[in-house]
Amino acid sequence: MSALDSLVDVVGSSACLVEPNDVAPYATDWRGAFNATPVAVVKPASTAEVAEVVRRATDQNLAIVPAGGRTGLCGAAVPQANGPASIVLSMERMNRIRDIDARDFSIVAEAGCVVQNVQQAAADAGRLFPIQWGAQGTAQIGGMLGTNAGGIRTLRWGNARELVLGLEVVLPDGRILDDLRRVRKDNSGYALRHLFIGAEGTLGIITAAALRLMPELKRVETAFIAVPSPDAALSLYGRMMESGADLIGFELCGRYTMELASRHGVDLRMPLPLDSPWFVMAEIAAAHPSVPLRDMMEETLGAAMEAGEVTDAALAESEAQRIGIWKIREDYPECHRLAGPSIATDTCVPVSAVPTFLDKAITETTQRWPEGCISAIGHAGDGNIHFGLQAPEGWDKGRPAWVERTEGFETLVNEIAVSLGGSFSAEHGIGQSKRHAMQAHKDPIALDLMRDIKAALDPNDLMNPGKIFP
Repeated sequence: MSALDSLVDVVGSSACLVEPNDVAPYATDWRGAFNATPVAVVKPASTAEVAEVVRRATDQNLAIVPAGGRTGLCGAAVPQANGPASIVLSMERMNRIRDIDARDFSIVAEAGCVVQNVQQAAADAGRLFPIQWGAQGTAQIGGMLGTNAGGIRTLRWGNARELVLGLEVVLPDGRILDDLRRVRKDNSGYALRHLFIGAEGTLGIITAAALRLMPELKRVETAFIAVPSPDAALSLYGRMMESGADLIGFELCGRYTMELASRHGVDLRMPLPLDSPWFVMAEIAAAHPSVPLRDMMEETLGAAMEAGEVTDAALAESEAQRIGIWKIREDYPECHRLAGPSIATDTCVPVSAVPTFLDKAITETTQRWPEGCISAIGHAGDGNIHFGLQAPEGWDKGRPAWVERTEGFETLVNEIAVSLGGSFSAEHGIGQSKRHAMQAHKDPIALDLMRDIKAALDPNDLMNPGKIFP
């Protein structure tokens, strides 16, 4: 029996794609930066099928590349070009909510569940699954956990890692690790689930997760705010943290980013004129409807205006307006892509260092690439700033030429972040695109330990090879 026949025997012919047109969407990443065609795309429908596919693929020496919604930005879900023969293991058929317990504030979801569907299932039970970012309508739970995704609410509820109670994982040898317990306290040795969160499928295949839920938000107030500088934004952040409400979103946006969104976005309306150098999108919330959030927001913004930290503000007067404000932020990555070639980073620094980071990055970038357009946008409430350099308007030489022109940009920005006690990878993972940064900035002892763990669990290096490690 051939390798493909062996896999078809497990999942059926309709769930084992080999035709070029069927395989093509799985052979390139969202940005189009990485391309490699797998031998097949295999779509198991159960954990038992995943385990059997892994066993048979490894017997045939086929590498396994797990894929979810394929919205990642670092090429983790695409086979390595010129790498070993690979199959893409798509989790999209494993999309069941196995259990939801409102009294326990927990939900058990399979890896192929779309994040937005998990959010809706939680809402239907009167609960909140709090992670949120623009790709939530496509991204899947497995990919969310594999990359330890963040988003706009990290400052309140943390990255994906903080929302996990337990995992079910298929190991590289086909064994199934059943650690789906939903207890909040389990001090019985190594917390094994943390090995697989953020590992991008290099240690095993996450097939299901027990996730924490939160109380449903009964009151929310959202504002679009003009600020004169990142330093003023940081002062406003402090005021909002001390307002007495839960601050669940605090996004800092440079004017150029808002101009791109206004120019390329569909059905986006800017709440304020774009005549300020910086803007903030802020949201506070409460689980009880009697909390006077509007008064808290107005009082905080009033004090910030008197202090010169805020120059103008627009408060959402309806749920539609609130959604409209966040649509600007969530649609920005696509607007950024439509605007032309660009180089982007995913850095994080201590919150207090955000103004210094931006000052240094803007100054040094402007000196070296004066023709470029600087885009700065991100989760200032947790220190994660996406700092990019867009090709100037009218650039007609294509992306490769812009990448060549801006050689050294990513290294420069990463070095500034690391020098301030930060990280070169905040929420997008490593994949293929940041392996060089791992070599340059990751602690050598940490890399040695990671390699030891990889070798112990996956001695044949068949689990998503060519990812993470330099």
